[in-house]
Amino acid sequence: MTGEPSTECRLAAVEFLEAILEKGCVVLDLAGEIEAEYRRYLNPRGQPGVGDRFYLAILNSAPGRVERVGIARDERGHYEDFPAVAELASFDPSDRKFAALARREGIPVANATDTDWLNYRSALAAYGIATHFVCGCDRQTWFAR
Repeated sequence: MTGEPSTECRLAAVEFLEAILEKGCVVLDLAGEIEAEYRRYLNPRGQPGVGDRFYLAILNSAPGRVERVGIARDERGHYEDFPAVAELASFDPSDRKFAALARREGIPVANATDTDWLNYRSALAAYGIATHFVCGCDRQTWFAR
């Protein structure tokens, strides 16, 4: 089930964004891979969705709320802090940078509606990667019906 996020999910995302703007911090990688991924999917002018507003409010307008840290890669280009284990072999390669950074820094990944994080929640947690589900853990409530 995909489509337009539900009203409840969008409200939860707005509250999460407001909390970060008030007293939080977003951690990104020094190489800019995470920001580049946001740039591919979000509108830096802040319209029309909550994710776009996140991009504008945090990444463009609140640099003091952003901390940048290095995430190392091995000689094959794999993130050193992403567990090379069978139970995570099918985890989305484009999400591994988020997981590696979260594990390295000991912080949770915030997720709204990406099902990979829900599907691999237990395996990720077993290796020290926590996920904060902004819209909760019931994917049936993530999208408008």
